[in-house]
Amino acid sequence: MKRTKEINLDRMKKNGQSFLLRPITVAVAGVTLTACSDTREAQVYKDMSECINENPSYASECEAAYQQALKRANETAPKYMSMRDCEAEFGANACTSYQGSSGQSWFMPAMAGFMFAKILDSNRRYDYQPVFTSYYRGSPFYGSWVTSDGYRYGSTYNRKVTVDNKAFQPKPAVTRTISRGGFGSTVNAKSSWSSSSKSSSSSRSSWGG
Repeated sequence: MKRTKEINLDRMKKNGQSFLLRPITVAVAGVTLTACSDTREAQVYKDMSECINENPSYASECEAAYQQALKRANETAPKYMSMRDCEAEFGANACTSYQGSSGQSWFMPAMAGFMFAKILDSNRRYDYQPVFTSYYRGSPFYGSWVTSDGYRYGSTYNRKVTVDNKAFQPKPAVTRTISRGGFGSTVNAKSSWSSSSKSSSSSRSSWGG
């Protein structure tokens, strides 16, 4: 069994360059948080300009969230030892290199978009989260929005997505590389767990639990 190669990337993160992006999609939702609901519906926009055009009074928030999502994507995206390993999961031209201060590079998927949810209060607060997708048809998350921790949020063809309130929590920074197929396995595992959890919940409800 081939052992997964790992590289500690802590020292590579200083003075790194931002990476280029594929076309960006922005998910925006007007949200009022209540104790009785733990989900929210988000509207998906193709880019930041579309977000600003439809939410002109939130132009500065759209821009700030976009920049914050880029930074978070840099920190939390899955990292690979080679471009080939990354593209094997995310598709051709879907990955980018990141140069560390030590001169070494690692590879990660470009941010495909970000979720932005307005919280309807007087403080103009908002939530955000970068998302990724795969353009490789053989990938288990091909054509799906996924966050850096491997949770899937529906098809990229959908203009509306439903997320839970935990979706916007910061993800842990990634400081080690993973092997080819490692991220897809994580997505599969979490999708299976989610389906099993929903099935169990439905079963309990049918029995009055």
